[in-house]
Amino acid sequence: MAARITELVLDARDPELLARFWCEVLGYVELERDGDDIEIGPPGTGFGGPQPTIILSRTDEPRAGKSRLHIDVNATDRDQAQELERLLAAGARPADVGQTGNESWHVLADPEGNEFCLLRRRVPEV
Repeated sequence: MAARITELVLDARDPELLARFWCEVLGYVELERDGDDIEIGPPGTGFGGPQPTIILSRTDEPRAGKSRLHIDVNATDRDQAQELERLLAAGARPADVGQTGNESWHVLADPEGNEFCLLRRRVPEV
């Protein structure tokens, strides 16, 4: 028996903004609200499905230092360059975390500055 990741919790100054962004990036939908917190996840599946849901948890505390966990994403229906264009149009921005420029991935930040990477390989939809 093993455990699996069912939820990721991301602190957010503006859960609405991040919910819209990550729904656009991942094709997720809003699943539930609990106070100021918003849970998003795959449509038609929700919590407990093959992909983890994301809870955007309202906080007023400023982010301190580098995140200890970041999200990696892969395109499902286009090449990396096309996906990069889509993510930038959705509100992502390039982030510099000390990469050399020779990496096969792109480091980006969501609208609140949380870094994530766009990897090269295309993966099938779940």
